Amino acid sequence: MPDQTGAVRLQRRIVDVDTLPEFDAVVATSGPHPISMDAWRVRGIDLTDRQTTLLELDPAGSLFLGCQLTSDTLVFLERGGALVFPAVADVPVDGYRSALYTPDELYAGLRLRGYHETADARIYAWSQRHAGDTTDVVVRALHDAAVEAALDADLAGRGRPVVGVMGGHGVERGTDGYRRAVLLGRALAGAELCVATGGGPGAMEAANLGAYLAAVSSSDLDAALAMVAVVPSFKPSIGDWALAAFDVRNRWPGGDGGIGVPTWFYGHEPPNAFATGIAKFFQNSVREATLLNRCTGGVVFLPGAAGTVQEIFQDACENYYASADLVAPMVMVGRRHWTETVPAWPLLDALAGTRGFRHAVSLVDDVEAAATFLSSRGLRHDR
Repeated sequence: MPDQTGAVRLQRRIVDVDTLPEFDAVVATSGPHPISMDAWRVRGIDLTDRQTTLLELDPAGSLFLGCQLTSDTLVFLERGGALVFPAVADVPVDGYRSALYTPDELYAGLRLRGYHETADARIYAWSQRHAGDTTDVVVRALHDAAVEAALDADLAGRGRPVVGVMGGHGVERGTDGYRRAVLLGRALAGAELCVATGGGPGAMEAANLGAYLAAVSSSDLDAALAMVAVVPSFKPSIGDWALAAFDVRNRWPGGDGGIGVPTWFYGHEPPNAFATGIAKFFQNSVREATLLNRCTGGVVFLPGAAGTVQEIFQDACENYYASADLVAPMVMVGRRHWTETVPAWPLLDALAGTRGFRHAVSLVDDVEAAATFLSSRGLRHDR
């Protein structure tokens, strides 16, 4: 694009380097020295044995996140115009991580040592003990920014519209509400859509479970639902609840449960094990905005309470101020719930009517109608 002088400035090409072999490969293919490192993002690598190579490069415009460097290399990089963020010791999270979490990572050691020794539990405990520590506040902010970037990279790789499924964490396994959410997730995934949820228990888990088992037979789905129903809730034992989910995953491996976006802010709500990629945040406000902004194919709101109501009107606010081509469909499931028990529908309908996006909202009684409505609206990849 031209600048004020009329000259054309080329867009900077971001170069992500997350392993030592990647670093060596980029250096080897970048031409003769001095190689410009402008727009390189080097993350979490031990580069102490690459001092000679680094000292021959031009570091201006580069970014180093949590790398191990010799003191001479560090001085050279900073004097040459690189921005260097050091690794932070004695914290249970990587503030510069480049990938989403997985259920296996967050629940590692569950069978042998119990939930309280898992990474998920230890990270939550750390966040509570060090809530006001300045260094740890910075680490949590860096972590959330890194997880958001990892989420975008994951979704870009999937290349499918993202449909959100929102609902209450209190929906127990074995209930009709849980099964309906499972069938919704299964139908959406079967339509080649990426299912995204708040990543927790209840209806969120059910939708991810439905997506995970989208390819199995109806009889296998019934068998899986019977397996998890043995432990209806994450209370009183998160460990037993999670192990029942892993038993299903072990029996039917290889499914894609879509995305879960939970938060350690609600530490009493564990992440479900059926979301294939888990973008877990410390800040709930960042988590909520991140999830809804990525649901470009629309959002289904199952019966829920305060958390689901917050998501309804946060999404409605985005549609209210969006241009017509960026409005994403919204479907509320459960007429009686959303008009009598928690009467959110009349307000949403009124807002949609005054702003001209009533065509994009719907109130239905079953998940099949919700899926049909989304399909009829057209699904977008970006918002």
